[in-house]
Amino acid sequence: MTKYKSFIMDIDRRVLRFSVAAAGLAVLLILFGFSSIWAQNPIKEVLDRMDAHYKSLSSLRSDVTMYKKNSQIGSRDTYEGSTSYLPKTGKRAMYIRVDWVKPAQESMVVIGEEYKLYRPKLGQAIVGKTSNAKNSGAAGGALVFLSMSKEQLKANYTIRYVGVEEISGGTSTWHLELTPKTAASYKTAELWVDTDGLPRQATVTEKNDDTTTVLLKNIQKNIVIKPDSFILTWPKATEVIKS
Repeated sequence: MTKYKSFIMDIDRRVLRFSVAAAGLAVLLILFGFSSIWAQNPIKEVLDRMDAHYKSLSSLRSDVTMYKKNSQIGSRDTYEGSTSYLPKTGKRAMYIRVDWVKPAQESMVVIGEEYKLYRPKLGQAIVGKTSNAKNSGAAGGALVFLSMSKEQLKANYTIRYVGVEEISGGTSTWHLELTPKTAASYKTAELWVDTDGLPRQATVTEKNDDTTTVLLKNIQKNIVIKPDSFILTWPKATEVIKS
């Protein structure tokens, strides 16, 4: 009887070990399976979230930091300010405004394809097309990715998934690299997209390897922002330069 009980207990222990092992294997398979699916096509998930966010966004206001790196001399300049954004609708063009407070006060407005940059310290204003903006419009160029749908991104760029990364402030993001499919004024653009589908950070690398990085912080979405707040004016004595 004792041998029989021992035999039964031994079977029970084996069954228990098998059950625990099987359960553990099932969990691993589930986790590995999801990870594999994610690894196979992460770009689709990121673009889907970006597209949903793009369609639901009616306005955005945030603090903004811009880092400009000169690849030739290795210098890096930092700018701090705030930005406002209204997406394009059937009745109006896209609106972007950036007001820098450091290291000097400057304001830039982008409405559709037109931009204005006012530098009060220099008594100077630059106006022109965003395609000709070069360094003056770098921040607006980076922010314009907010207004791109999934179809536009896929049509205009070859997209590479880089990985999951934390940006300044500890926000976890998906890192994408975008290479223009046709001739552009820059080589690549990189986006760091949060779980809501918002590009929190963008880096544009120019053909000479200079880079401009724009980082959004303290973000407010879908608040009331009036279009007339994007009107940029300057004193009559200001020198106006057409770019």
